[in-house]
This record gives sequence, structure tokens and C-alpha cells, in this order.
Amino acid sequence: MAVLGAICFGLVIGWITYRTLRRREGAVGLTDLATVLAAVGGGAVTALFDLPEVFGAYAVGLAIGFFGYLVVATLMPDSKWMDH
Repeated sequence: MAVLGAICFGLVIGWITYRTLRRREGAVGLTDLATVLAAVGGGAVTALFDLPEVFGAYAVGLAIGFFGYLVVATLMPDSKWMDH
């Protein structure tokens, strides 16, 4: 679980960072940076428990939520629920 979690964590952080750096419309906002820092901070807090399973579960949950939102946003692009 810890290895899978680390992979998922890296995927999500990499995706957010890539999107933030390659964004073409407008300047990169403070909220973009805060999103990356919040995800990294959450991973750091779980590391304090010294249980690899906790970090793994956090990272897998982060990836499921992140990519799940991406799928829903792709399937429902005109939904008001998906604004911003």
C-alpha cells in the first residue's frame, strides 16, 4: 500500500504542478500553489504517524478524488456544478 500510495501521490502532485506551470490563460494564482502545498502538507502530516499504510491510504484517496473529479469534469463539461 505504501508503494502504491507513493506512486499515486507522485501522479497527483506531478499533474497539478504541470498544469500550474503550463497554464496558458492568465497568471498562475496563489490558489494554484496553495493546492500543491496542501496536498504535500497532507502527505507530510501522515508521515508523522510513522505508519506507511496511512500515507499509502492518503495518497490513494487523493488520487481517486483528483482523477475522479477529472473524469466527472470531462463527462459533464457544461454542468454548473463543475464551474471553477
